[in-house]
Amino acid sequence: MKEAPVLAIVVPCYKEESVLHETHKRLSQLLDRLITEERISSKSYILYVNDGSTDHTWKIIKEFYKNTSYACGLNLAGNVGHQNALMAGLNTVKERCDAAISIDADLQDDVNVIPEMIERYMEGNDIVYGVRRERKTDTFFKRTTALAFYRLMKTMGAKSVYNHADYRLVSAKVLKEFANFKEVNLFLRGMIPLVGFKSTSVYYKRNERIAGKSHYPLSKMIALAFDGITSLSIKPIRMITSFGFIVALVSFIFIIVSIIQKFVGTTVTGWTSTIAVICFVSGVQLICMGVLGEYIGKIYMEVKHRPRYIISERTEDLKEK
Repeated sequence: MKEAPVLAIVVPCYKEESVLHETHKRLSQLLDRLITEERISSKSYILYVNDGSTDHTWKIIKEFYKNTSYACGLNLAGNVGHQNALMAGLNTVKERCDAAISIDADLQDDVNVIPEMIERYMEGNDIVYGVRRERKTDTFFKRTTALAFYRLMKTMGAKSVYNHADYRLVSAKVLKEFANFKEVNLFLRGMIPLVGFKSTSVYYKRNERIAGKSHYPLSKMIALAFDGITSLSIKPIRMITSFGFIVALVSFIFIIVSIIQKFVGTTVTGWTSTIAVICFVSGVQLICMGVLGEYIGKIYMEVKHRPRYIISERTEDLKEK
């Protein structure tokens, strides 16, 4: 039987001063219980990653480190986004734990399924996805767009787990292999399945935020979805190619018909039809150029090899095994 694993809980934080005290209280109580039950090692800990917050988030994290159990912290030099902040945390703990669980600071993801995640890990699973049972608390628009997004990802050939965000357990073995993924444009919920290894899911009901407001508005959600599709699939480019051939074929047929009409003397000069064709083709070209530009932009960002994040400060040495 496996020994009780060293568990690292990675919590990316951006302007979370209103929720952090309650978050740390609940996570600490959970770790206390799991350690008492000998389900995890007493060396387990929580790593808070401050993603360039402009409020008192980092100050609170440092207070946790000094005055409470379990807390460690990373302070990033600037706001690099949720995915990069989470990656910073996972890269930091990969040599200092047996398994890591990522969870957002607002605790909308139910911490009560963490014991079940650990059970699945002990059964031999290297990845355990936290999956929402339902979306009844979401608006109709959010439910519909979420469903459309997951179906689109599947159509595009990108691996993803329906109703799973970034609440998951991954073993240290997975983290070490995942560190070999060097791309700058991150979409972790689609990249983790690419690593392979045995995986399973646990299901939970998503809660309301314990305080504050969401820092992930619709615009960021759309940007994340677009990043996910263009980072994991080249099908949009292939679709452009196929659509280009179709438009070219239709245009060629239209040219032949026009030539025939010219010779049989039935040509009718029409301004409306001409403008309609020009506008249609121009619109298709602009859309295609936009999609191609998105891919070229990602290539541009990748070839510069800029760091995903810069750590400006950290608490003292993180707990080691």
